[in-house]
Amino acid sequence: MTWNTIVLGAGAAGMMCAVHAGPNTLVLDHAKAPGEKIRISGGGRCNFTNIYAGPENFLSQNPHFCKSALSRYTQWDFIDLVQKHGIAYHEKTLGQLFCDESAKDIIQMLLAEMQKAGAELRLKTSILSIRRTDSRFEVEIERDGQRESLSCQNLVLATGGKSIPKMGATGLAYDIATQFGLNILETRAGLVPFTFPDGRFKPLSGVAHPVRASANGASFEEAILFTHRGLSGPSMLQISSYWRESQPIAVDFFPDKDLFEALKARRKTDGRKQLATVLGYEMPGKLAEHFASDLKLTGNLADQSDARLRAIADALSDWQVTPAGTEGYRTAEVTLGGIDTDGLSSKTMEAKSVSGLYAIGEAVDVTGWLGGFNFQWAWSSGHAAGTSIRAKL
Repeated sequence: MTWNTIVLGAGAAGMMCAVHAGPNTLVLDHAKAPGEKIRISGGGRCNFTNIYAGPENFLSQNPHFCKSALSRYTQWDFIDLVQKHGIAYHEKTLGQLFCDESAKDIIQMLLAEMQKAGAELRLKTSILSIRRTDSRFEVEIERDGQRESLSCQNLVLATGGKSIPKMGATGLAYDIATQFGLNILETRAGLVPFTFPDGRFKPLSGVAHPVRASANGASFEEAILFTHRGLSGPSMLQISSYWRESQPIAVDFFPDKDLFEALKARRKTDGRKQLATVLGYEMPGKLAEHFASDLKLTGNLADQSDARLRAIADALSDWQVTPAGTEGYRTAEVTLGGIDTDGLSSKTMEAKSVSGLYAIGEAVDVTGWLGGFNFQWAWSSGHAAGTSIRAKL
Protein backbone atom coordinates (compact mmCIF):
# COMPACT_ATOMS: atom_id res chain seq x y z
CA MET A 1 0.00 0.00 0.00
CA THR A 2 1.37 3.39 -1.02
CA TRP A 3 0.40 6.57 0.81
CA ASN A 4 1.40 10.18 0.55
CA THR A 5 1.42 10.55 4.33
CA ILE A 6 1.38 8.17 7.28
CA VAL A 7 0.74 9.70 10.70
CA LEU A 8 1.81 7.59 13.67
CA GLY A 9 -0.57 8.38 16.51
CA ALA A 10 -4.30 9.16 16.58
CA GLY A 11 -4.08 11.67 19.40
CA ALA A 12 -4.76 15.39 19.31
CA ALA A 13 -1.70 16.34 17.23
CA GLY A 14 -1.92 13.36 14.89
CA MET A 15 -5.58 13.83 14.03
CA MET A 16 -5.13 17.57 13.54
CA CYS A 17 -2.24 16.89 11.17
CA ALA A 18 -4.35 14.42 9.19
CA VAL A 19 -7.09 17.03 8.82
CA HIS A 20 -4.68 19.36 7.03
CA ALA A 21 -2.25 16.99 5.27
CA GLY A 22 -4.33 16.51 2.16
CA PRO A 23 -5.49 13.36 0.33
CA ASN A 24 -4.00 9.88 0.68
CA THR A 25 -3.27 10.22 4.39
CA LEU A 26 -3.32 7.27 6.79
CA VAL A 27 -3.37 7.51 10.59
CA LEU A 28 -2.18 4.52 12.61
CA ASP A 29 -2.59 3.86 16.32
CA HIS A 30 -2.19 0.83 18.58
CA ALA A 31 -5.17 1.83 20.76
CA LYS A 32 -8.72 0.56 20.41
CA ALA A 33 -10.09 4.10 20.07
CA PRO A 34 -8.70 7.44 18.86
CA GLY A 35 -8.00 10.39 21.13
CA GLU A 36 -7.88 8.53 24.43
CA LYS A 37 -6.01 11.33 26.23
CA ILE A 38 -8.55 13.80 24.88
CA ARG A 39 -11.33 11.61 26.27
CA ILE A 40 -10.01 11.57 29.85
CA SER A 41 -8.78 15.17 29.92
CA GLY A 42 -10.43 17.88 31.97
CA GLY A 43 -12.41 15.40 34.02
CA GLY A 44 -13.97 14.08 30.82
CA ARG A 45 -14.80 17.52 29.43
CA CYS A 46 -11.49 18.34 27.73
CA ASN A 47 -9.73 21.60 28.51
CA PHE A 48 -9.19 22.01 24.77
CA THR A 49 -7.35 25.36 24.76
CA ASN A 50 -6.71 28.54 26.72
CA ILE A 51 -7.71 32.01 25.57
CA TYR A 52 -4.38 33.38 26.86
CA ALA A 53 -2.18 30.85 25.06
CA GLY A 54 1.15 32.30 23.94
CA PRO A 55 4.83 31.36 23.72
CA GLU A 56 5.39 32.40 27.34
CA ASN A 57 3.22 29.49 28.49
CA PHE A 58 5.62 26.85 27.17
CA LEU A 59 8.88 25.26 28.32
CA SER A 60 11.56 24.25 25.83
CA GLN A 61 15.32 24.31 25.50
CA ASN A 62 14.58 26.76 22.66
CA PRO A 63 11.77 29.01 23.95
CA HIS A 64 11.42 30.65 20.52
CA PHE A 65 10.69 27.44 18.62
CA CYS A 66 6.94 27.31 19.37
CA LYS A 67 6.27 30.88 18.23
CA SER A 68 5.82 30.17 14.52
CA ALA A 69 3.30 27.34 14.85
CA LEU A 70 1.36 29.06 17.63
CA SER A 71 1.06 32.29 15.64
CA ARG A 72 -0.16 30.58 12.46
CA TYR A 73 -2.82 28.44 14.16
CA THR A 74 -4.01 30.18 17.31
CA GLN A 75 -6.47 29.35 20.06
CA TRP A 76 -9.00 31.49 18.21
CA ASP A 77 -8.67 29.32 15.12
CA PHE A 78 -9.45 26.21 17.15
CA ILE A 79 -12.31 27.94 18.93
CA ASP A 80 -13.76 28.80 15.51
CA LEU A 81 -13.61 25.11 14.60
CA VAL A 82 -15.34 24.13 17.84
CA GLN A 83 -18.08 26.70 17.22
CA LYS A 84 -18.47 25.55 13.61
CA HIS A 85 -19.30 22.08 14.92
CA GLY A 86 -21.81 23.46 17.39
CA ILE A 87 -19.92 22.26 20.47
CA ALA A 88 -21.00 24.17 23.56
CA TYR A 89 -18.17 25.24 25.84
CA HIS A 90 -17.45 27.45 28.81
CA GLU A 91 -14.54 29.28 30.40
CA LYS A 92 -13.28 28.31 33.82
CA THR A 93 -10.53 30.10 35.71
CA LEU A 94 -7.49 31.60 34.05
CA GLY A 95 -8.81 31.35 30.49
CA GLN A 96 -9.35 27.59 30.44
CA LEU A 97 -12.01 26.43 27.96
CA PHE A 98 -13.95 23.20 28.54
CA CYS A 99 -16.71 21.38 26.68
CA ASP A 100 -20.11 21.76 28.33
CA GLU A 101 -20.97 18.13 27.66
CA SER A 102 -18.15 15.72 26.88
CA ALA A 103 -14.57 15.50 25.65
CA LYS A 104 -15.90 13.00 23.13
CA ASP A 105 -17.37 15.97 21.24
CA ILE A 106 -13.83 17.10 20.39
CA ILE A 107 -12.86 13.60 19.26
CA GLN A 108 -15.94 13.33 17.04
CA MET A 109 -15.20 16.77 15.61
CA LEU A 110 -11.68 15.73 14.64
CA LEU A 111 -12.87 12.44 13.17
CA ALA A 112 -15.48 14.30 11.12
CA GLU A 113 -12.83 16.70 9.85
CA MET A 114 -10.54 13.77 9.00
CA GLN A 115 -13.31 12.07 7.07
CA LYS A 116 -14.05 15.29 5.22
CA ALA A 117 -10.35 15.54 4.32
CA GLY A 118 -10.30 11.95 3.09
CA ALA A 119 -7.90 10.66 5.75
CA GLU A 120 -8.12 7.01 6.77
CA LEU A 121 -7.80 5.74 10.36
CA ARG A 122 -6.57 2.31 11.40
CA LEU A 123 -6.62 1.32 15.06
CA LYS A 124 -5.20 -1.68 16.95
CA THR A 125 -2.16 -1.50 14.69
CA SER A 126 1.40 -2.19 15.82
CA ILE A 127 4.48 -0.66 14.19
CA LEU A 128 7.05 -3.42 13.64
CA SER A 129 9.74 -1.53 11.77
CA ILE A 130 10.44 1.59 9.72
CA ARG A 131 13.17 2.08 7.16
CA ARG A 132 14.11 4.66 4.58
CA THR A 133 14.47 3.72 0.91
CA ASP A 134 15.46 6.45 -1.50
CA SER A 135 12.88 9.20 -0.92
CA ARG A 136 10.22 7.07 0.79
CA PHE A 137 9.58 5.41 4.13
CA GLU A 138 8.71 1.71 4.39
CA VAL A 139 6.54 0.95 7.41
CA GLU A 140 5.99 -2.65 8.51
CA ILE A 141 2.80 -3.04 10.58
CA GLU A 142 0.77 -5.80 12.21
CA ARG A 143 -2.99 -5.72 12.55
CA ASP A 144 -5.30 -8.53 13.59
CA GLY A 145 -2.38 -10.92 13.36
CA GLN A 146 -1.63 -9.93 9.79
CA ARG A 147 1.56 -8.23 8.68
CA GLU A 148 1.56 -5.59 6.00
CA SER A 149 4.10 -3.30 4.36
CA LEU A 150 3.19 0.32 3.78
CA SER A 151 5.07 2.99 1.87
CA CYS A 152 4.80 6.76 2.24
CA GLN A 153 6.37 10.00 1.12
CA ASN A 154 5.85 11.72 4.49
CA LEU A 155 6.02 10.17 7.95
CA VAL A 156 4.70 12.06 10.97
CA LEU A 157 5.70 11.17 14.53
CA ALA A 158 2.70 11.99 16.70
CA THR A 159 2.78 9.20 19.28
CA GLY A 160 3.23 11.52 22.25
CA GLY A 161 5.54 11.08 25.23
CA LYS A 162 5.85 8.65 28.12
CA SER A 163 3.12 10.05 30.37
CA ILE A 164 0.34 7.71 31.56
CA PRO A 165 1.78 4.37 30.36
CA LYS A 166 -1.39 2.51 31.40
CA MET A 167 -3.01 4.18 28.38
CA GLY A 168 -0.31 2.78 26.13
CA ALA A 169 2.18 5.65 26.19
CA THR A 170 5.66 4.60 25.10
CA GLY A 171 8.85 6.19 23.86
CA LEU A 172 8.18 5.08 20.26
CA ALA A 173 8.57 8.58 18.79
CA TYR A 174 11.96 8.95 20.49
CA ASP A 175 13.10 5.55 19.17
CA ILE A 176 12.15 6.40 15.59
CA ALA A 177 13.64 9.89 15.83
CA THR A 178 16.90 8.41 17.14
CA GLN A 179 16.90 5.88 14.30
CA PHE A 180 16.90 8.76 11.83
CA GLY A 181 19.63 10.70 13.60
CA LEU A 182 17.59 13.24 15.58
CA ASN A 183 18.77 14.21 19.05
CA ILE A 184 16.62 13.39 22.08
CA LEU A 185 16.78 15.64 25.14
CA GLU A 186 16.38 14.23 28.64
CA THR A 187 12.75 13.40 29.34
CA ARG A 188 11.02 13.96 32.68
CA ALA A 189 7.51 13.71 34.04
CA GLY A 190 5.75 17.09 34.01
CA LEU A 191 2.51 18.44 35.52
CA VAL A 192 2.75 15.74 38.15
CA PRO A 193 2.08 15.50 41.92
CA PHE A 194 4.92 15.45 44.47
CA THR A 195 5.51 12.54 46.82
CA PHE A 196 6.63 12.33 50.46
CA PRO A 197 7.11 8.67 51.48
CA ASP A 198 7.10 9.57 55.17
CA GLY A 199 3.34 10.23 54.93
CA ARG A 200 3.62 13.58 56.69
CA PHE A 201 0.58 15.02 54.92
CA LYS A 202 -1.81 12.06 55.31
CA PRO A 203 -3.79 13.82 58.07
CA LEU A 204 -4.32 16.74 55.65
CA SER A 205 -5.48 14.60 52.72
CA GLY A 206 -8.20 16.43 50.79
CA VAL A 207 -7.40 19.89 52.20
CA ALA A 208 -6.95 22.60 49.54
CA HIS A 209 -5.93 26.27 49.78
CA PRO A 210 -4.93 29.01 47.29
CA VAL A 211 -1.17 29.63 47.38
CA ARG A 212 1.76 30.94 45.41
CA ALA A 213 4.24 28.15 44.68
CA SER A 214 7.76 28.93 43.50
CA ALA A 215 10.76 26.96 42.24
CA ASN A 216 13.67 27.69 39.92
CA GLY A 217 12.51 31.24 39.26
CA ALA A 218 8.94 30.28 38.30
CA SER A 219 5.83 31.04 40.36
CA PHE A 220 2.17 30.05 40.07
CA GLU A 221 -0.79 31.31 42.07
CA GLU A 222 -3.28 28.47 42.20
CA ALA A 223 -4.54 25.95 44.73
CA ILE A 224 -2.44 23.42 46.61
CA LEU A 225 -4.04 20.07 47.44
CA PHE A 226 -2.70 17.83 50.19
CA THR A 227 -2.96 14.11 49.49
CA HIS A 228 -2.08 10.92 51.36
CA ARG A 229 0.96 10.62 49.07
CA GLY A 230 2.07 14.25 49.16
CA LEU A 231 1.24 17.52 47.38
CA SER A 232 -0.94 18.05 44.33
CA GLY A 233 -3.40 20.62 42.99
CA PRO A 234 -2.83 23.08 40.13
CA SER A 235 -0.02 25.02 41.80
CA MET A 236 2.00 21.88 42.50
CA LEU A 237 1.41 20.40 39.04
CA GLN A 238 2.53 23.66 37.45
CA ILE A 239 5.68 24.05 39.50
CA SER A 240 6.62 20.37 39.02
CA SER A 241 7.65 21.18 35.45
CA TYR A 242 10.31 23.57 36.81
CA TRP A 243 11.36 21.63 39.90
CA ARG A 244 14.43 19.42 40.00
CA GLU A 245 15.25 16.58 42.37
CA SER A 246 16.49 17.57 45.87
CA GLN A 247 15.41 21.19 45.39
CA PRO A 248 12.98 22.89 47.80
CA ILE A 249 9.65 24.41 46.82
CA ALA A 250 8.62 27.72 48.38
CA VAL A 251 4.93 28.13 49.21
CA ASP A 252 3.20 31.37 50.19
CA PHE A 253 -0.10 30.49 51.84
CA PHE A 254 -1.26 34.11 51.74
CA PRO A 255 -0.18 35.58 48.39
CA ASP A 256 -2.98 38.16 48.39
CA LYS A 257 -3.07 39.02 52.07
CA ASP A 258 -0.76 40.54 54.65
CA LEU A 259 -1.10 37.86 57.34
CA PHE A 260 0.84 39.94 59.88
CA GLU A 261 -1.64 42.83 59.63
CA ALA A 262 -4.56 40.41 59.69
CA LEU A 263 -3.33 38.78 62.90
CA LYS A 264 -2.65 42.18 64.46
CA ALA A 265 -6.24 43.22 63.72
CA ARG A 266 -7.63 39.99 65.13
CA ARG A 267 -5.55 40.46 68.28
CA LYS A 268 -7.90 43.30 69.16
CA THR A 269 -11.11 41.33 68.53
CA ASP A 270 -10.09 37.71 69.22
CA GLY A 271 -7.24 38.18 71.67
CA ARG A 272 -8.50 35.60 74.14
CA LYS A 273 -8.59 32.82 71.57
CA GLN A 274 -5.84 30.32 70.90
CA LEU A 275 -3.38 31.11 68.10
CA ALA A 276 -4.33 27.95 66.19
CA THR A 277 -8.02 28.83 66.44
CA VAL A 278 -7.50 32.31 65.01
CA LEU A 279 -5.22 31.00 62.28
CA GLY A 280 -8.11 28.71 61.36
CA TYR A 281 -10.10 31.81 60.40
CA GLU A 282 -7.51 32.57 57.73
CA MET A 283 -6.98 29.06 56.32
CA PRO A 284 -8.62 25.60 56.55
CA GLY A 285 -8.86 24.41 60.16
CA LYS A 286 -6.88 21.21 59.61
CA LEU A 287 -4.10 23.18 57.95
CA ALA A 288 -4.05 25.68 60.81
CA GLU A 289 -3.76 22.82 63.32
CA HIS A 290 -0.90 21.32 61.32
CA PHE A 291 1.07 24.56 61.35
CA ALA A 292 0.24 25.24 64.98
CA SER A 293 2.04 22.03 65.78
CA ASP A 294 4.79 22.50 63.19
CA LEU A 295 5.54 26.10 64.26
CA LYS A 296 4.86 25.41 67.95
CA LEU A 297 2.12 28.01 68.14
CA THR A 298 0.91 28.15 71.75
CA GLY A 299 -0.97 30.58 73.93
CA ASN A 300 -3.64 33.18 73.28
CA LEU A 301 -3.37 35.65 70.44
CA ALA A 302 -3.38 38.57 72.89
CA ASP A 303 -0.14 37.30 74.43
CA GLN A 304 1.78 37.38 71.13
CA SER A 305 4.12 40.27 70.40
CA ASP A 306 4.36 41.96 67.02
CA ALA A 307 7.70 40.24 66.51
CA ARG A 308 6.13 36.82 67.14
CA LEU A 309 3.24 37.54 64.77
CA ARG A 310 5.70 38.73 62.16
CA ALA A 311 7.68 35.49 62.49
CA ILE A 312 4.49 33.43 62.05
CA ALA A 313 3.48 35.44 58.97
CA ASP A 314 6.97 35.09 57.49
CA ALA A 315 7.00 31.34 58.05
CA LEU A 316 3.67 30.90 56.27
CA SER A 317 4.57 33.20 53.39
CA ASP A 318 7.80 31.31 52.68
CA TRP A 319 7.16 27.71 53.68
CA GLN A 320 10.04 25.62 52.34
CA VAL A 321 9.47 21.94 51.60
CA THR A 322 11.60 19.45 49.66
CA PRO A 323 9.70 16.59 47.99
CA ALA A 324 11.28 13.15 47.82
CA GLY A 325 10.20 12.97 44.18
CA THR A 326 7.11 12.91 41.96
CA GLU A 327 4.57 10.28 41.04
CA GLY A 328 6.39 9.98 37.71
CA TYR A 329 4.95 9.12 34.32
CA ARG A 330 2.19 7.06 35.97
CA THR A 331 0.11 10.17 36.63
CA ALA A 332 2.06 12.89 34.77
CA GLU A 333 -0.06 14.87 32.35
CA VAL A 334 2.88 15.57 30.03
CA THR A 335 6.45 14.59 29.23
CA LEU A 336 9.12 17.29 29.41
CA GLY A 337 11.99 17.16 26.95
CA GLY A 338 11.92 14.83 23.95
CA ILE A 339 12.85 15.41 20.33
CA ASP A 340 15.33 18.30 20.17
CA THR A 341 13.83 21.28 18.33
CA ASP A 342 17.27 22.12 16.91
CA GLY A 343 16.73 19.33 14.42
CA LEU A 344 13.29 20.55 13.29
CA SER A 345 11.95 23.44 11.24
CA SER A 346 9.84 25.68 13.48
CA LYS A 347 7.63 26.56 10.52
CA THR A 348 6.91 23.07 9.20
CA MET A 349 7.94 20.67 12.02
CA GLU A 350 9.95 18.74 9.41
CA ALA A 351 13.31 17.25 10.29
CA LYS A 352 16.10 19.37 8.81
CA SER A 353 18.23 16.32 7.98
CA VAL A 354 15.51 13.88 6.81
CA SER A 355 13.13 15.10 4.11
CA GLY A 356 9.56 14.01 4.75
CA LEU A 357 10.01 13.17 8.44
CA TYR A 358 7.93 15.30 10.83
CA ALA A 359 7.57 15.40 14.62
CA ILE A 360 4.66 17.10 16.39
CA GLY A 361 2.85 17.37 19.70
CA GLU A 362 4.13 16.05 23.01
CA ALA A 363 6.96 14.08 21.39
CA VAL A 364 8.74 17.36 20.70
CA ASP A 365 10.62 19.38 23.34
CA VAL A 366 7.77 21.87 23.79
CA THR A 367 5.71 21.52 26.97
CA GLY A 368 2.82 23.74 27.99
CA TRP A 369 1.54 24.83 31.35
CA LEU A 370 -1.52 23.24 32.89
CA GLY A 371 -4.76 24.70 31.55
CA GLY A 372 -5.26 23.79 27.87
CA PHE A 373 -1.86 24.90 26.61
CA ASN A 374 -0.63 21.43 25.66
CA PHE A 375 -3.70 20.82 23.54
CA GLN A 376 -3.09 24.14 21.80
CA TRP A 377 0.45 23.00 21.00
CA ALA A 378 -1.02 19.79 19.56
CA TRP A 379 -3.42 21.76 17.33
CA SER A 380 -0.77 24.29 16.27
CA SER A 381 2.06 21.83 15.59
CA GLY A 382 -0.31 19.40 13.85
CA HIS A 383 -1.58 22.19 11.64
CA ALA A 384 1.99 23.32 10.85
CA ALA A 385 3.05 19.85 9.70
CA GLY A 386 -0.21 19.13 7.87
CA THR A 387 -0.23 22.35 5.87
CA SER A 388 3.45 21.88 4.99
CA ILE A 389 2.73 18.40 3.64
CA ARG A 390 -0.26 19.60 1.68
CA ALA A 391 1.80 22.41 0.15
CA LYS A 392 4.10 19.76 -1.38
CA LEU A 393 1.26 18.22 -3.41
